[in-house]
Amino acid sequence: METELKDYGINNHNQVPEPADEPRGGDSRKDERPLLKSDSNLSSSPLSAENLQELDKKYAAFVRRDVYGTMGRGELPWSEKLLLVFALVTLVPIRVVVAMTILILYSLICRFCTLFTVPNRDEGQENYAHLSGWRRVVIVHAGKFLSRALFFTFGFYWISETRRNADAVEKLAGERSVAKLPFVGLMSKCMGCVYVQRESKSSDFKGVSGIVTDRVKEAHQNKNAPMMLLFPEGTTTNGDFLLPFKTGAFLSKSPVLPVILRYPYQRFSPSWDTISGARHVILLLCQFVNHIEVTKLPVYHPSEQEKEDPILYANNVRKLMASEGNLTMSDIGLAEKRIYHATLNGNNSQPRVLHQKED
Repeated sequence: METELKDYGINNHNQVPEPADEPRGGDSRKDERPLLKSDSNLSSSPLSAENLQELDKKYAAFVRRDVYGTMGRGELPWSEKLLLVFALVTLVPIRVVVAMTILILYSLICRFCTLFTVPNRDEGQENYAHLSGWRRVVIVHAGKFLSRALFFTFGFYWISETRRNADAVEKLAGERSVAKLPFVGLMSKCMGCVYVQRESKSSDFKGVSGIVTDRVKEAHQNKNAPMMLLFPEGTTTNGDFLLPFKTGAFLSKSPVLPVILRYPYQRFSPSWDTISGARHVILLLCQFVNHIEVTKLPVYHPSEQEKEDPILYANNVRKLMASEGNLTMSDIGLAEKRIYHATLNGNNSQPRVLHQKED
């Protein structure tokens, strides 16, 4: 990957050592930079058309094909510019106010339901997954209603859903930085979110993987336990590709329910592929109507061979989803996405965690 960066004229003088060369002591520092850097360090000499075409071919899974172009910074016709200005003045303020109201309301509900309770602490992580009775009922049902209201606010007025299984999902795995966000942090704890540190594989990684495995087993064995939601690709694409799966969802040897999400579009692609977070949110809010299609496949029960080999289990589920969803399987992943994103931004340093493999 280092040579790939050099091929596109990216200076690598600031390369950090391999993870094996980093200090093992307790004071080792973690990289707290964003997953994908913003476009604040644009190069003064943009990529040539030939190099850009080569990049788009190599990293096809992350290429934007909507009217906003590469990184959402393409040249727009006047009609599109007028629509953006109109949406920014009228639609965006309304959506922001309504969305903040919904988040504050659900945060207050979560705060009320967790009064006089002590959170679970698994491997240093806090959550309220153990809540039961009226507290769990209020958190779950209020969460479902307000989540749908939030989707409606963002323009997802209709959700096309093909259901072959009516199971409900209440827990998920997310980045550790989510726990620190205002309002959202408490909500994620009430949902029993398991936090992972993507930027550093410290000594707690095995513990996080163990927590996920235990909760998946619990959901399989206890019908009253909330299920676990995992995104096995570890990042997002433009919706036409399926990346290699991490094995975390398959270590428990339990059945899984494959779900395929699609975001049909005409102007702006809601998929967060290769675009800065701020630009993506603004353009999403400017879109008058957004679409999402949810396809739930039948529950996949692993064979004995798959139970003993989580990599085989993950690969077979991936092949099934690619076939059923008419998706192209790609061998690239988050590290390549960082390279592509950094190259388009003209960043002159290699992504810090480029060499770290995530499972």
